[in-house]
Amino acid sequence: MFQPRLEQHIYPSPVGKIVCVGRNYAAHAAELNNPVPAEPILFIKPADAACALGPVFAVPQGMGAVHHELEIAVLIGETLSNASEETVLASLAGVGIGLDLTLRDVQDGLKAKSLPWEIAKSFDGACPLSDFIAADKVEDWADIEISLIRNGKVQQEGNSSAMLFPIIALIARMSRHFTLNPGDVIMTGTPAGVGPLEVGDELEAHLQDWLVVNTHVKGRDPA
Repeated sequence: MFQPRLEQHIYPSPVGKIVCVGRNYAAHAAELNNPVPAEPILFIKPADAACALGPVFAVPQGMGAVHHELEIAVLIGETLSNASEETVLASLAGVGIGLDLTLRDVQDGLKAKSLPWEIAKSFDGACPLSDFIAADKVEDWADIEISLIRNGKVQQEGNSSAMLFPIIALIARMSRHFTLNPGDVIMTGTPAGVGPLEVGDELEAHLQDWLVVNTHVKGRDPA
């Protein structure tokens, strides 16, 4: 079970479920020719999808393209159920960055058949996560910058101000549908610029000026 690190210390709860939102940036929806949603598109990755982001992580081989989707990750610190935005703000443990790895060819095939995405989104190691910065260091959840550099070239840049569903309001809405527990992680959506990873890629992921992660992509044979 993946154990997150908060401010260089092991967090007391292991990662639980990982709650994700699709198409939370209009530009990302457009780049994949998807409609902009009127309501959050939610899906869940299991705890076994979590792994450490850096210095190396593995992507499955022989299953088609594996796309990177850089996202702001939020670590839940207290139980949330039908919570207000004020309660959410007081209940967050940390903020970090994560990759929502997607088997894009597999996902496209599932979508064409109107089937769920779990096989494409929820495999073991499908959510590499950084260390987490204490949530009380965030002055404005609507102004957090992230970026991903792949082999020396900027691939993704985004700011939470461009989200269709802002982070705190989004988490409050999630808590109306299912309880969020300490150790759960919220993946808040990816900006434009997603694309395939290749074995040997060197990645540099940034969260504001709080955190920089350098990592190397290796291959993993499917189970």
